[in-house]
Amino acid sequence: MIGPLHMDWRHVLFASWPVDPHLVAAHLPDALEVDTHDGRAWLSVVPFTNVDVRPTALPSGTGLPLPELNLRTYVTYEGTPAVYFFSLDADGLLGVLGARAFHYLPYYYADIDLEVDGDRVHFRSRRRHPGARPVGFEGAYGPTGDRYTAETGTLTHFLTERYRYYTEAPDGSLHYADISHEPWPLYDAVADLEADALFDANGFETPDTEPLFQYSPGVETTATGSVSVE
Repeated sequence: MIGPLHMDWRHVLFASWPVDPHLVAAHLPDALEVDTHDGRAWLSVVPFTNVDVRPTALPSGTGLPLPELNLRTYVTYEGTPAVYFFSLDADGLLGVLGARAFHYLPYYYADIDLEVDGDRVHFRSRRRHPGARPVGFEGAYGPTGDRYTAETGTLTHFLTERYRYYTEAPDGSLHYADISHEPWPLYDAVADLEADALFDANGFETPDTEPLFQYSPGVETTATGSVSVE
């Protein structure tokens, strides 16, 4: 097992669409259950940037920057809520290779540009991973209203406060890692996204439902190494 990692997530958008649970279940490992809120499953597109990815044994500021875009859903395993990633595009070849090899995460190398203009974030990603389907994504987003933290039981809490993710290794075995951080500081958000290619590349039609948007300036996190489910 690879040791714990420090990550400093910044300029995070949670863009979430309600979908039929059966559509999501067809794309999950058999051991995982779709997690639902009021009977609906959710797909979330999450653009952000890591600013200091490093083993926790190394000092602050020595880590790698890693802008990232992921498509995820919400699952449970034996009652434990978690996240499952369908894809993660990142602008850092070393980070992509390490995450694939040691954490069994479906990372893809991409060219990503992130610019912050006042309270508006402009995010553009183009997948460049050899042999992978090309995926383009563009978006602009930012906070609106007052800062808050999600209350337990609310949809926002369901979508944001997740402290484990599951992955599937090439041999079909299930693995997980736990994430530690303070509760997300959140704002409602406004966003303009072009995400059709991201859904299509992962075998989903673009949802025809209206998305929900939440923005966070970020949190510092620690992730454990990958652990095999016995």
